[in-house]
Amino acid sequence: MEPQPSRTSLTSLTSLAHEIAALPPSLGPVRLIGIDGHAGSGKSTFAGRLAEALGGAPVLHLDDVATHDELFDWPDRLFAQVLEPLAAGRPAHWAPYDWVERRFGPERVLEPVPVLLVEGVGAGRRALRPHLARLLWMETSRTKSWGRGRNRDGRELSDFWDGWERAEHAHFANDPSRPFADTLVRQSSTGYEWSSGAAVIAGTATSVTKGDELPRA
Repeated sequence: MEPQPSRTSLTSLTSLAHEIAALPPSLGPVRLIGIDGHAGSGKSTFAGRLAEALGGAPVLHLDDVATHDELFDWPDRLFAQVLEPLAAGRPAHWAPYDWVERRFGPERVLEPVPVLLVEGVGAGRRALRPHLARLLWMETSRTKSWGRGRNRDGRELSDFWDGWERAEHAHFANDPSRPFADTLVRQSSTGYEWSSGAAVIAGTATSVTKGDELPRA
């Protein structure tokens, strides 16, 4: 059967939420949903809307796991503090990184829940994929995404963005997420549109990551 695109308004993601809630657990009792894409592609906003449609599902932002010195070298910390406890059905105890103070903040507790959204650049990396119930990719070009991010953060973070772009480019060159996405999400002036299924992904096999030349989202 040929998969069909689904469209929704900015305030209604009910059908996608129902699809996700019906998936089998992938991490102990948890359905771990990855939302990946380039920095500035709208992952955080989309994750917030989807979390609301899921009845208030928690969102783990990978910006809270990464640090200035470890933009992408955070999997060990994520597994030790969050994924391993949740896989065992135990609460996760973790400390989000403060990008202003450049240190980890107060500890937070994350209980095992039916659905946990993990959003951020690298949410679909190979280390996480075996534990995901579904991987969503924000289908916005790298150039457009990075332009949004720079405009959002202003000139004072220009140096940071210079370093981030090099790091993200290297990350996706070595560990691409988009080819493994189950669902592609596009944003338009009227809402979100998504397409799921292997045929959809295969039909647009040229990675957006590779198609453009050479943070928080």
